[in-house]
Amino acid sequence: MPIPTAVLKLADTVAGAFGLLDRRFATDDLIRLARRRAGLEDFGDVDLAEPLRRFLESCADDASLGVVGRFATRWDAVRFLSNLLLLRAAERAQPTILGEPIAQPIFITGLPRSGTTFLHRMMLADRANRAPLVYETIYPCPPPPGRRDRRAAQVARQLRTFEKLAPEFRALHPLNATSPQECSEITAHVFRSLRFDTTYHIPSYRAWLDADPAGHVPAYQFHRRFLQHLQHQAGPQARPARWVLKCPDHLFALEAIRAVYPDARLVFVHRDPVKVLLSVARLTEVLRRPFTRRLDPKQIGREESLRWQQGTQRMIAVGDDAGLPEPVCHVHYLDLVSDPVSTVDQLYGHFGLALPSAAVHGMERYVAAQPNGGYGTHAYYFEDHGLDAEAERKKFRNYMVRFGVTPESVPSRRSPASPASAGLSREVDQRGERSEAG
Repeated sequence: MPIPTAVLKLADTVAGAFGLLDRRFATDDLIRLARRRAGLEDFGDVDLAEPLRRFLESCADDASLGVVGRFATRWDAVRFLSNLLLLRAAERAQPTILGEPIAQPIFITGLPRSGTTFLHRMMLADRANRAPLVYETIYPCPPPPGRRDRRAAQVARQLRTFEKLAPEFRALHPLNATSPQECSEITAHVFRSLRFDTTYHIPSYRAWLDADPAGHVPAYQFHRRFLQHLQHQAGPQARPARWVLKCPDHLFALEAIRAVYPDARLVFVHRDPVKVLLSVARLTEVLRRPFTRRLDPKQIGREESLRWQQGTQRMIAVGDDAGLPEPVCHVHYLDLVSDPVSTVDQLYGHFGLALPSAAVHGMERYVAAQPNGGYGTHAYYFEDHGLDAEAERKKFRNYMVRFGVTPESVPSRRSPASPASAGLSREVDQRGERSEAG
């Protein structure tokens, strides 16, 4: 049963009356708590103080956190800090972890809601490929030998709790404890991640992260360490041929990827930005709603439009050459949904790889089992997020021309008889399927 919005508002009102929501987070207190819970002291050489302080200050100054938001922020921060301590302890006990080779990882990126998740999950039908799983990014360290690993079950319970707070989430972004996870959950461990900006309205934190050209390099250095841990845990017999990694936010860290992974392979997924923009805004709205006392869908619409204009400009600037050994591989959403296996086969061919027949059969089974990628269908209207379809089309025209992106049908304006709440009626992609394949 969903937790009623009225109950959350009442809790926020009571807590606010006692001044509990105005208290600032103390960085040192959270670090001490993480050390006490982990029973460890050494974070290694990770630079935590500045990014953690910036994040917590922006949460206090910008996010208007409610009771749930404050709890989630504290829980996240202590969990990330505790994980850092545990990972460092594992490295000290087993120095060979940091010698694990991470060769030619494939990074999938592009606009959110453009098919990146669908492509990512298709590629994992190839057993030679590996991706971080949701439960591994939340609890990366397995229990000691002889103890049952309950991490996936624990995360499954946590996801069910979040779905009570945000019942629309699963239809917008199907996620299970064993689903492949986006890389922003990894980089969040060192508090240099746009993952936080999705969950909270924290413009001062995002501005700080954007202003530092080298700001993402420490995040991706940790990202590599994180993959080395997962690979070492699996053992040499289960070492993947390649890591396949996915996140739209990679667009804003391409320089860091090149610096940390000089042999990386890069995939851009292209889709009509106007088609996906409202879906992005709606998902952001759904993710933020449980955590804040102030939510402005129209502000979210403006911010997402500007953010992904910047993302498309980065793709235009890169074109085919990201400064990596191989050219960028370009995948078009309409090709992906109309002929998924052939599209993946072409991606493999671009990088000189052969697609195994077993992987083809696995992809075909996945498509048959998840005909819409597991996504629900929804109606979105530009006026709900303060946007105009024609104005947005003009903003993204250069991107669409540069990459030959086919325009798609977009929602018409809400009629007087339309439901007051977006998501109650059905919007179907012009191809008739996978309209939400993120």
